[in-house]
Amino acid sequence: MDGDYFGAGTKRGSEELMSHNPMVTNGTGLSPVLQGEVNDAKKVKLDGGPNPPSRVVHIRSLPHEVAETDIVQLGMPFGKMTNVLVLKQKNQAFLEFQDESAAVNMVSYYSTNPAQVRLKPCYVQFSNHKELKTDASHSFQNTNAQAALQAAQVVQGGPGGEDPQQNTILRVIVDNVGYPVTLDVLHQLFSRYGKVLKIITFTKNNTFQALIQFSDTISATTAKVSLDSQNIYNGCNTLKIDYSKLTNLNVKYNNDKSRDFTRPDLPSGDPTLDQAMQMGGMGGMPGMVPSPFAGMPGLAAMSPLHAQGAHAFGLPGGMPMGGFGMGNPGAFGATATRMGMQMPQQAGSSVILVSNLDEEKVTPDALFTLFGVYGDVHRVKILFNKKDNALIQMADPHQAQLAITFLDKVRVWGKNIRVAQSRHAIVQMPKEGQPQDAGLTKDFVNSPLHRFKRPGSKNCQNIFPPSAVLHLSNIPPSVTEEQLETWFTDYGTVKGFKFFQKDRKMALIQMNAVDEAIHALIGMHNTQLGENSHLRVSFSKSTI
Repeated sequence: MDGDYFGAGTKRGSEELMSHNPMVTNGTGLSPVLQGEVNDAKKVKLDGGPNPPSRVVHIRSLPHEVAETDIVQLGMPFGKMTNVLVLKQKNQAFLEFQDESAAVNMVSYYSTNPAQVRLKPCYVQFSNHKELKTDASHSFQNTNAQAALQAAQVVQGGPGGEDPQQNTILRVIVDNVGYPVTLDVLHQLFSRYGKVLKIITFTKNNTFQALIQFSDTISATTAKVSLDSQNIYNGCNTLKIDYSKLTNLNVKYNNDKSRDFTRPDLPSGDPTLDQAMQMGGMGGMPGMVPSPFAGMPGLAAMSPLHAQGAHAFGLPGGMPMGGFGMGNPGAFGATATRMGMQMPQQAGSSVILVSNLDEEKVTPDALFTLFGVYGDVHRVKILFNKKDNALIQMADPHQAQLAITFLDKVRVWGKNIRVAQSRHAIVQMPKEGQPQDAGLTKDFVNSPLHRFKRPGSKNCQNIFPPSAVLHLSNIPPSVTEEQLETWFTDYGTVKGFKFFQKDRKMALIQMNAVDEAIHALIGMHNTQLGENSHLRVSFSKSTI
């Protein structure tokens, strides 16, 4: 579980530097200077001709998840470092020292003691350039590098305050909570600065807190330097970070409150205890477990409030962070905010419990289609002994909360369903060798029908509560208004229909009531209308 969690889902390679670092350009992804350097590195491998000594050291064959802290750690024993540049896509990095002698010592040492980064051997040589030039006016684009260098200075005993000694554990307090924060979100945020080993979350004095243990001091220090006093969301969820006096975290259970990433074999703990913790501890507290990326420069694209300057951490402005495996909570939050809704204030699991279903009509596919309007449904389990209840696992807690907000108490198949957060962290599939559950549990993780799997999808901005008016898209030219009305009358009375003037692939259709529209969406979404055309159905805020 180490590494840059931003790589889960959509792999983030060196594009974060390629597009935004002042040292690189668009097109090749490398400035002419560094492109030459990479070509030279290939020659070195072929003809063995080493470069003369330089203050700049060139490191090759790095793992994809390499971070600036990894490179700085390689150089720390040898002297003061003044610049670092990581090119993930090329699996290479450059490290500049204040003194050439430090670089000479580093190259000499690693020539006889092969270097390793995240257990992968790498190669250290002199660069054929004497310095790394960065444009000071764009220094905010290199925030990670500066944080790692500053942390190294602190650890080496230079300016920066206290000596962290062996402090690998940070105590994190979230003040001014406005939106919820989960253990997974904290892991994704703090993993950016090094390998996170363990996390324990808890509530103390009615304040959400966490203890986060890193594998090494410099990673912990880099995270503290980078994130202390930053807002997770614009104007709220402020991180206050200091060093813990503890030397090791003792994690007994892997669940949504505590996790030991080095021990995947740990039990999840007593469910009743989990529930009690959720009700009495964290769950009752306003706003406890959010997405970490809005108020901070470079993470602003995630903000549920309109944010700015999404470049400092190398992330293109407005690009959703689908790679987190968290879907796009920023877009969901933005939708809710635009609608004037109060964002939910409790911590969250990705699993929701749906009750009061019509057990004669409910199927995993029907629930997948309906709840898929509000997020990507990963698994559905209709309870074998209580078929009017189902567990639904969404892609992330934000999507789960959105489904609760929009679908709780909505009338489906003649009954007002109830949608609430579940105490379960995941939906378990039936174990091999056990009797199957009559098709009541279904895994949709790899379904091609997810609406939000593509980062930046417009679907994220078009999430509306159930309504009598449905938005239809992907209509082939051969399909007529009469055909569509005929198909939809299977689910109720059609009161109105209108093709879009500028794009006949889209239309609005109005049913007599909201519950009829819900049944029509469940029945008609993804219906094949042509050889390569599947109808898409969504709720609309428009009127006909």
